[in-house]
Amino acid sequence: MLITLIVVAIAVFAGSPYYTAYQLKQAYDANDGTALASHINFDQLQPNIENQLTSKFSNTLQQYPLVAQLGGDALNQAANEFISSAVSNAVTADNVTRLIDTQGQANQATKELAAAWAIASNKVNLRELVQDIIVQRGDIQAVIQNQMQQVIKQQSGELQQHVESGEDSSKPKLSYCGINCFTISGQVKGYPLTLEMTREGLIGWKVVNVVLP
Repeated sequence: MLITLIVVAIAVFAGSPYYTAYQLKQAYDANDGTALASHINFDQLQPNIENQLTSKFSNTLQQYPLVAQLGGDALNQAANEFISSAVSNAVTADNVTRLIDTQGQANQATKELAAAWAIASNKVNLRELVQDIIVQRGDIQAVIQNQMQQVIKQQSGELQQHVESGEDSSKPKLSYCGINCFTISGQVKGYPLTLEMTREGLIGWKVVNVVLP
């Protein structure tokens, strides 16, 4: 009897993240934003996504010394402030709930987050950025605002296209990345994403990071 209980306990302990992954999939398929958001630790998710984007932008900027020379620290600060604001507004329980409930229809907060990702991922027209810095006589805030509007407009169209025709993975890849770490990898509306979960308690799991493409 004791051995049976031990085996059952181990099975529940080891299988718990798979059940959470199942619950996430069920909530997503049912467009149940509240249920899906309940499996996310937003206090950890926000800084993790923000750190990804600011690191990406820093790496991108290093590839273009002329832009870095003209903009310098002011450009980096302005971009990081935009990224921080976009993450704070979009990566919330309310926004995730609304996004799932409406089957991925992007609102302003989500569009700004997509723009922040595009900027960090080297999808900005750097030729225009240099021209803007010269025209605006070094007014970095004006340059960033101009670029933001262009990127938001561009990303809005791309997001809508993915919502309408992007595919979801029928069988996401599930795997442990440590005793208290678990990943779910696949496509969401055509975007390759990896969700990272950490254990809370013995059998509870919460999403704490989304590895962006």
